[in-house]
Amino acid sequence: MTKCLLIIFTVLTLLSCRNKKQQDDTEDNASALRVEIMNTDRAFSTMSEKKGLKNAYMDFIENDGVLLRPGTLPLAGGDAMDFITQSNDSSFVMTWEPKSASIAGSGDLGYTYGVYSIRQVATDSVFFGSYVTIWKRQPNGKWKFVLQSGNEGVE
Repeated sequence: MTKCLLIIFTVLTLLSCRNKKQQDDTEDNASALRVEIMNTDRAFSTMSEKKGLKNAYMDFIENDGVLLRPGTLPLAGGDAMDFITQSNDSSFVMTWEPKSASIAGSGDLGYTYGVYSIRQVATDSVFFGSYVTIWKRQPNGKWKFVLQSGNEGVE
């Protein structure tokens, strides 16, 4: 009986160590993916600053991505693409900084949120707001956004 209890205790101890290692590996992977998605969001902002918002959006939006904008119904897929290509981004520079990110347990979906700024080129006036972007990992490993929305009025 004592031998049997010792074997059971040993097996349970080994299993708990294994589960702890798997949990640590999962947490390490989630942390790495959070850093990756935040860096993707920063690269998105850098492209907006250097090449314009339109170019950045076209590079980072998934084909069936959705834009939520004030005063309009959600713009999805082709409608979102049309909205982006028809916009004129020559009078302003938009940048943003993610404040945090979260990743789904599957590792293929996540979101970032933060604060954006829009600087008017002609007047140097700056307006601020907050945003959320939902990202999806593509088969090639690159992140593209599937939904993007923002709110004006952060001071």
